[in-house]
Amino acid sequence: MNTSAEKIWAIIPAAGIGSRMQSDLPKQYLEVDGKTILEHSLSNFLEHSSIYKVVVPLHPNDRYWSKLKVSSHQKIITVAGGEERANSVLNALNYIIEQGGLNDWVMVHDAARPCLSSHHIDNLIRARENSADGAILAIPSVDTVKVSNARLTIDKTIPRETIWLAQTPQFFEIGKLAQAIDLAIQNDLLVTDEASAMEAQGFSPSLVIGNRKNLKITEPEDMMLASIWLNQ
Repeated sequence: MNTSAEKIWAIIPAAGIGSRMQSDLPKQYLEVDGKTILEHSLSNFLEHSSIYKVVVPLHPNDRYWSKLKVSSHQKIITVAGGEERANSVLNALNYIIEQGGLNDWVMVHDAARPCLSSHHIDNLIRARENSADGAILAIPSVDTVKVSNARLTIDKTIPRETIWLAQTPQFFEIGKLAQAIDLAIQNDLLVTDEASAMEAQGFSPSLVIGNRKNLKITEPEDMMLASIWLNQ
């Protein structure tokens, strides 16, 4: 799918501290079924033939990465992480650009999403053929969505047919994404994912249907769910 002139990279930011997991260990280093969450999250990208390299931004004081067997994988490059996710991703993007990858494409994936299926990587790559603005994995909401106010009472109900829950990977041209994130940081825009930075610059990324198995581990009970999916 990709040629030597245009590569597909992956970025998996792993500089967070996972404060909601009630653990002194950063959540990406907690183990599920004998491997760390981060190792599970890396696996599909390391094994996928279309992914050229995987860039992993790490906390400057990370004490755990070097102990992992995967840390010596020939496909992995590490860079310094930043204060926020956006800063970490931008550091990785700038590294790729320095390597001549300005016009390459990149998939950014959460370190805490260990249950990604490889066919979703394939689906995102195919989506690029019809979406120059990039694409993200997402799932349509099955629940009724309420908008609340400061008193925690309901202001209104939003038709769920228009609501999608964003996942990762999120897939964009590297130069466009780097510029979008850089501008968002400069202008103090709140960007909770890469797509929101792109949207702020007028781009309209496509939605590619994901899977509920591709959960993000944020609370302790998510570990059990991840174990169930990984064992299927």
